[in-house]
Amino acid sequence: MSAITATGLKKTYQSGDEQVEAVRGVDIEVDRGEVFGFLGPNGAGKSTTVRMLTTLMTLSGGSATVGGVDVTADPYGARRKIGVALQEAGLDVRQTGREILTLQARLFGMTASEAADRAQELLELVDLLDAGDRRVKGYSGGMKRRLDLASALVHRPEVLFLDEPTTGLDPASRLTVWDEVKRINALGTTVFLTTQYLEEADQLCNRLAFIDDGLIIREGTPASLKQELRERRNMTTEPTLDDVFLDATGRTRERVAGEVKEV
Repeated sequence: MSAITATGLKKTYQSGDEQVEAVRGVDIEVDRGEVFGFLGPNGAGKSTTVRMLTTLMTLSGGSATVGGVDVTADPYGARRKIGVALQEAGLDVRQTGREILTLQARLFGMTASEAADRAQELLELVDLLDAGDRRVKGYSGGMKRRLDLASALVHRPEVLFLDEPTTGLDPASRLTVWDEVKRINALGTTVFLTTQYLEEADQLCNRLAFIDDGLIIREGTPASLKQELRERRNMTTEPTLDDVFLDATGRTRERVAGEVKEV
């Protein structure tokens, strides 16, 4: 059984007299235990798709399951299967890292003893044990991102959704978060990753899907996507995922220059 399955996923909005199709029939299959990258330009339908998969938005058409649970028929059951770390970490800076994790564990029904043990485990997992009893107000950006990852893992989710986990971090902190994502995945958690850094997708993801104008336009492993582009264009140098992105979406470097690629 796949970790995530979406078939014919659709989302339409009513904007005045006009009906807008944000997602127009997306099919996704994510294997258990893989890191799956979901990329696309601004307005492509990426965020809408993720919000539907995480039960934050209703489906207009199609179906989706996460961890084997139908997100429409049983959204509460689906939420038990997933962890979500959004771009802006929702952390109370007045609390310590340990207090945040303990509270989260208690909200998921753990006893005081179980919550304390789980907080200890997670602080060790994301290498924050030495900072666990310090207030989050004094954490660096990278430390906050790692604590946010830990918070999303409290209930041992089968699938972890990461929305641009390294945006705004310095290069050293970004590499540290990459290491944490790899470590989390190695323990068996499936990761669904959106990122604005194509290098990040290349380093972390087993497979990728590009979405544009509400449809999946290209999918494969980073290596296979680059190889296909190189062979089709008879390139003499190894293309990058940036080249694949530009080719898949029909954009040019001039159009992308100065523009943040939300992917």
